[in-house]
Amino acid sequence: MGYDKQRAKHHEWRVPEKRLFGLGAIGGALGVWMGMRVWRHKTKHRSFTVGVPLLFLWNVVLGAAYVQWS
Repeated sequence: MGYDKQRAKHHEWRVPEKRLFGLGAIGGALGVWMGMRVWRHKTKHRSFTVGVPLLFLWNVVLGAAYVQWS
């Protein structure tokens, strides 16, 4: 998020939103969520303010299932 925020300020090539969501989906939702708060980035996008917490819950559910089944 910090990298994308810096790129946005300089009007340079940006990290695609699909990639940010993809990182969240494969286990990095907490990091994406924290990055949103620390750098105040993508905080007005409803898809991020709702989607990233849902991805975090998904990460927790998958993590709990993995622990239970292993």
